[in-house]
Amino acid sequence: MIARLSALSLLLALLFPAILPRTASAASHSAAEMSAADALFESVGLEGQLDREVFDAGYARVQASGIDAGSLAIADMSQPSTAQRLYVIDLETRTLVLRTWVAHGQASGDLMAERFSNRPGSHQTSLGLYRVGETIRSPQHGAALLLEGLDAGVNDKALAREVIIHGADYVSAEFIAARGRLGKSWGCPAVPRTAMKQMMDALAGDGLLFVYGA
Repeated sequence: MIARLSALSLLLALLFPAILPRTASAASHSAAEMSAADALFESVGLEGQLDREVFDAGYARVQASGIDAGSLAIADMSQPSTAQRLYVIDLETRTLVLRTWVAHGQASGDLMAERFSNRPGSHQTSLGLYRVGETIRSPQHGAALLLEGLDAGVNDKALAREVIIHGADYVSAEFIAARGRLGKSWGCPAVPRTAMKQMMDALAGDGLLFVYGA
Protein backbone atom coordinates (compact mmCIF):
# COMPACT_ATOMS: atom_id res chain seq x y z
CA MET A 1 0.00 0.00 0.00
CA ILE A 2 2.79 2.46 0.94
CA ALA A 3 4.63 1.65 -2.28
CA ARG A 4 1.48 2.27 -4.34
CA LEU A 5 0.88 5.65 -2.58
CA SER A 6 4.50 6.69 -3.20
CA ALA A 7 4.20 5.76 -6.86
CA LEU A 8 0.95 7.73 -7.17
CA SER A 9 2.51 10.78 -5.49
CA LEU A 10 5.46 10.64 -7.87
CA LEU A 11 3.18 10.35 -10.89
CA LEU A 12 1.12 13.38 -9.78
CA ALA A 13 4.28 15.38 -9.20
CA LEU A 14 5.52 14.57 -12.69
CA LEU A 15 2.20 15.39 -14.34
CA PHE A 16 1.49 18.61 -12.38
CA PRO A 17 4.85 19.94 -11.22
CA ALA A 18 3.79 23.62 -10.96
CA ILE A 19 0.51 23.35 -9.08
CA LEU A 20 1.86 23.64 -5.54
CA PRO A 21 4.42 26.38 -6.23
CA ARG A 22 1.81 28.51 -8.06
CA THR A 23 -0.73 28.10 -5.26
CA ALA A 24 1.85 28.99 -2.61
CA SER A 25 3.04 31.95 -4.67
CA ALA A 26 -0.52 33.24 -5.17
CA ALA A 27 -1.20 32.94 -1.44
CA SER A 28 2.02 34.79 -0.61
CA HIS A 29 1.23 37.52 -3.16
CA SER A 30 -2.27 37.95 -1.75
CA ALA A 31 -0.91 38.13 1.81
CA ALA A 32 1.69 40.71 0.74
CA GLU A 33 -0.97 42.87 -0.89
CA MET A 34 -3.17 42.65 2.18
CA SER A 35 -0.30 43.64 4.42
CA ALA A 36 0.55 46.58 2.16
CA ALA A 37 -3.09 47.71 2.27
CA ASP A 38 -3.17 47.30 6.05
CA ALA A 39 0.04 49.29 6.44
CA LEU A 40 -1.18 52.13 4.22
CA PHE A 41 -4.58 52.31 5.93
CA GLU A 42 -2.91 52.47 9.34
CA SER A 43 -0.14 54.90 8.33
CA VAL A 44 -2.59 57.36 6.80
CA GLY A 45 -4.77 57.16 9.94
CA LEU A 46 -8.00 56.28 8.16
CA GLU A 47 -9.47 54.19 10.96
CA GLY A 48 -12.73 55.84 12.01
CA GLN A 49 -12.62 58.19 9.02
CA LEU A 50 -13.05 56.04 5.91
CA ASP A 51 -14.88 52.71 5.75
CA ARG A 52 -12.35 49.90 5.27
CA GLU A 53 -14.44 48.28 2.52
CA VAL A 54 -14.31 51.50 0.50
CA PHE A 55 -10.55 51.85 1.00
CA ASP A 56 -9.94 48.21 0.03
CA ALA A 57 -11.99 48.63 -3.16
CA GLY A 58 -9.94 51.68 -4.15
CA TYR A 59 -6.62 50.10 -3.21
CA ALA A 60 -7.37 46.92 -5.15
CA ARG A 61 -8.37 48.88 -8.26
CA VAL A 62 -5.20 50.96 -8.14
CA GLN A 63 -3.07 47.82 -7.75
CA ALA A 64 -4.86 46.20 -10.69
CA SER A 65 -4.22 49.27 -12.85
CA GLY A 66 -0.45 48.99 -12.42
CA ILE A 67 -0.16 52.78 -12.32
CA ASP A 68 2.58 54.21 -10.10
CA ALA A 69 0.71 57.22 -8.74
CA GLY A 70 1.93 59.86 -6.34
CA SER A 71 -1.46 60.40 -4.76
CA LEU A 72 -4.92 58.88 -4.54
CA ALA A 73 -8.23 60.62 -3.93
CA ILE A 74 -11.17 58.48 -2.83
CA ALA A 75 -14.70 59.86 -3.19
CA ASP A 76 -17.04 57.74 -1.09
CA MET A 77 -20.42 58.34 -2.69
CA SER A 78 -22.07 55.89 -0.29
CA GLN A 79 -21.96 58.71 2.27
CA PRO A 80 -24.45 61.62 2.18
CA SER A 81 -23.31 64.81 0.48
CA THR A 82 -23.28 66.58 3.86
CA ALA A 83 -20.31 64.40 4.90
CA GLN A 84 -16.75 65.28 4.00
CA ARG A 85 -16.53 62.20 1.81
CA LEU A 86 -13.48 63.04 -0.32
CA TYR A 87 -10.13 61.83 1.00
CA VAL A 88 -6.84 62.82 -0.65
CA ILE A 89 -3.92 60.56 0.26
CA ASP A 90 -0.27 61.29 -0.49
CA LEU A 91 1.04 57.81 -1.34
CA GLU A 92 4.68 58.81 -0.91
CA THR A 93 4.43 60.37 2.54
CA ARG A 94 1.49 58.12 3.52
CA THR A 95 -0.50 61.03 4.87
CA LEU A 96 -4.04 62.31 4.52
CA VAL A 97 -3.46 65.73 3.01
CA LEU A 98 -7.10 66.75 2.63
CA ARG A 99 -10.59 65.64 3.61
CA THR A 100 -13.42 67.72 2.22
CA TRP A 101 -16.87 67.78 0.59
CA VAL A 102 -17.49 66.59 -2.96
CA ALA A 103 -20.68 66.95 -5.00
CA HIS A 104 -22.42 64.29 -7.06
CA GLY A 105 -24.38 64.69 -10.28
CA GLN A 106 -27.82 66.30 -10.16
CA ALA A 107 -29.46 63.20 -11.66
CA SER A 108 -27.67 60.86 -9.23
CA GLY A 109 -29.85 61.82 -6.27
CA ASP A 110 -30.42 64.54 -3.69
CA LEU A 111 -28.77 63.95 -0.30
CA MET A 112 -27.52 60.52 -1.38
CA ALA A 113 -26.02 59.48 -4.72
CA GLU A 114 -28.16 56.54 -5.79
CA ARG A 115 -27.82 56.43 -9.59
CA PHE A 116 -24.64 56.37 -11.66
CA SER A 117 -24.01 56.59 -15.40
CA ASN A 118 -21.30 56.88 -18.02
CA ARG A 119 -23.75 58.25 -20.60
CA PRO A 120 -23.22 61.74 -22.04
CA GLY A 121 -26.02 64.06 -21.01
CA SER A 122 -27.01 61.90 -18.04
CA HIS A 123 -25.86 64.49 -15.48
CA GLN A 124 -24.97 61.55 -13.25
CA THR A 125 -21.76 60.67 -11.45
CA SER A 126 -19.63 57.90 -12.94
CA LEU A 127 -17.92 55.41 -10.65
CA GLY A 128 -14.48 53.79 -10.96
CA LEU A 129 -10.87 54.82 -11.35
CA TYR A 130 -9.70 57.99 -13.07
CA ARG A 131 -6.30 59.34 -13.98
CA VAL A 132 -6.01 63.01 -12.97
CA GLY A 133 -4.54 65.19 -15.68
CA GLU A 134 -2.83 68.55 -15.58
CA THR A 135 -4.47 71.76 -14.43
CA ILE A 136 -6.64 73.46 -17.05
CA ARG A 137 -8.62 76.68 -17.15
CA SER A 138 -12.35 76.11 -17.45
CA PRO A 139 -14.26 79.08 -18.94
CA GLN A 140 -17.08 78.44 -16.47
CA HIS A 141 -15.30 77.17 -13.36
CA GLY A 142 -11.76 78.57 -13.48
CA ALA A 143 -8.86 76.35 -12.46
CA ALA A 144 -9.79 72.68 -12.86
CA LEU A 145 -8.34 69.20 -13.27
CA LEU A 146 -9.02 66.96 -16.26
CA LEU A 147 -10.17 63.41 -15.60
CA GLU A 148 -9.55 60.36 -17.79
CA GLY A 149 -11.84 57.45 -16.97
CA LEU A 150 -9.93 54.15 -16.89
CA ASP A 151 -12.84 51.72 -16.57
CA ALA A 152 -14.40 50.67 -19.88
CA GLY A 153 -18.15 51.09 -19.94
CA VAL A 154 -18.12 52.63 -16.46
CA ASN A 155 -16.37 56.00 -16.76
CA ASP A 156 -14.45 55.95 -20.05
CA LYS A 157 -16.58 58.76 -21.50
CA ALA A 158 -15.33 61.22 -18.87
CA LEU A 159 -13.27 63.25 -21.34
CA ALA A 160 -16.11 63.39 -23.86
CA ARG A 161 -18.51 64.43 -21.08
CA GLU A 162 -16.00 67.06 -19.89
CA VAL A 163 -16.04 65.62 -16.38
CA ILE A 164 -13.51 67.61 -14.36
CA ILE A 165 -12.61 68.38 -10.77
CA HIS A 166 -13.56 72.02 -10.22
CA GLY A 167 -14.47 74.37 -7.42
CA ALA A 168 -18.06 75.45 -6.84
CA ASP A 169 -19.86 77.81 -4.48
CA TYR A 170 -22.57 75.18 -3.92
CA VAL A 171 -20.01 72.90 -2.27
CA SER A 172 -19.74 74.60 1.11
CA ALA A 173 -20.84 74.55 4.74
CA GLU A 174 -23.05 77.56 4.01
CA PHE A 175 -24.95 75.73 1.27
CA ILE A 176 -25.46 72.71 3.55
CA ALA A 177 -26.76 74.96 6.33
CA ALA A 178 -29.26 76.58 3.95
CA ARG A 179 -30.42 73.46 2.05
CA GLY A 180 -29.59 70.47 4.22
CA ARG A 181 -27.39 69.03 1.46
CA LEU A 182 -24.71 70.07 -0.99
CA GLY A 183 -25.55 71.51 -4.35
CA LYS A 184 -25.22 69.20 -7.34
CA SER A 185 -23.07 69.21 -10.47
CA TRP A 186 -23.69 67.90 -13.99
CA GLY A 187 -21.62 64.83 -13.10
CA CYS A 188 -18.34 66.45 -12.05
CA PRO A 189 -16.80 65.76 -8.64
CA ALA A 190 -17.01 69.43 -7.64
CA VAL A 191 -15.24 70.54 -4.45
CA PRO A 192 -15.14 73.74 -2.36
CA ARG A 193 -13.42 76.60 -4.15
CA THR A 194 -11.13 76.96 -1.14
CA ALA A 195 -9.91 73.37 -1.63
CA MET A 196 -8.89 73.65 -5.28
CA LYS A 197 -5.30 74.74 -4.69
CA GLN A 198 -4.68 71.75 -2.41
CA MET A 199 -6.39 69.47 -4.93
CA MET A 200 -4.17 70.72 -7.75
CA ASP A 201 -1.00 70.54 -5.67
CA ALA A 202 -1.76 66.99 -4.59
CA LEU A 203 -3.21 65.44 -7.74
CA ALA A 204 -2.24 67.29 -10.92
CA GLY A 205 -0.38 65.09 -13.37
CA ASP A 206 0.34 62.01 -11.30
CA GLY A 207 -2.75 61.47 -9.16
CA LEU A 208 -5.65 59.04 -9.29
CA LEU A 209 -9.28 59.44 -8.28
CA PHE A 210 -11.42 56.48 -7.24
CA VAL A 211 -15.17 57.06 -7.02
CA TYR A 212 -17.04 54.50 -4.92
CA GLY A 213 -20.78 53.99 -4.84
CA ALA A 214 -22.97 51.62 -2.85
